Amino acid sequence: MYKTVIFDLGRVIVPFDFARGYQALAPYCRLSADAIPARIASTDLVTRFETGLVEPEEFYGEFSALLELGISYERFCEIWTSIFLPHTLIPECLLEGLHKRYRLLLLSNTNAIHFPMVRRSYPLLRHFDDFVLSHEVRALKPSPRIYQEAIARAECHAHECFFTDDVPAYVEGAKSAGMDAVQFLSCGQLEGELRARAILWD
Repeated sequence: MYKTVIFDLGRVIVPFDFARGYQALAPYCRLSADAIPARIASTDLVTRFETGLVEPEEFYGEFSALLELGISYERFCEIWTSIFLPHTLIPECLLEGLHKRYRLLLLSNTNAIHFPMVRRSYPLLRHFDDFVLSHEVRALKPSPRIYQEAIARAECHAHECFFTDDVPAYVEGAKSAGMDAVQFLSCGQLEGELRARAILWD
């Protein structure tokens, strides 16, 4: 019997497109939008930020130095959060219905700039009982540590948790922790997976 349903955030509930951010950054630095991802990937800065080892303003400073940006912290945050698209991938009624029957958790690799903006911008997140966030837990999926934290906050056994994520490696990490987990492909596919398990929302 399932007691807790756990969702990933990005590309499961909220769509995003990093290209939007790179295009917005390009006018402020010497790199093209296409070249920015490789420069960022050449360091561990984003990983350190998403594991809470770097505070937002420190991240802004290191990121600005890396790309030789000439913008304010406020403008940087606007661009850094511009990757998120307005329409969610699942309807609010699904979360609302699930929350009436199960404990609902969010489990996300995210950071201290993105998540506050996401929480303000997507009211459907109010249906979650708790948020298990990498920058607060100081561990990224698929680290066992973040799944163990999710299980602790689920307030039930691992096998009583259902989890969905768009990244196969993160799904496997959840399975290794004892959860039932499936890859998210679409809202329709997820609804089918829920129905197959008699996890109800309507």
